[in-house]
Amino acid sequence: MAYKCKICGKSAKSGKSYSHSNKASIRKFKPNLQKQKIVLDGKTTTCYVCTTCIKSNRIVKAI
Repeated sequence: MAYKCKICGKSAKSGKSYSHSNKASIRKFKPNLQKQKIVLDGKTTTCYVCTTCIKSNRIVKAI
């Protein structure tokens, strides 16, 4: 499974984490993905959606 939002395509970004001595190490910033039941092309499917899309009502929740 790709760590990616099904609606907006948001995925993990890379960056650096700095220690107290200012030494850099590479890390990943992952989006907050949640499992949601949504309607895609008239079918109810379960997929991973970021919380930004859930809060902004970009998806239609299936009951």
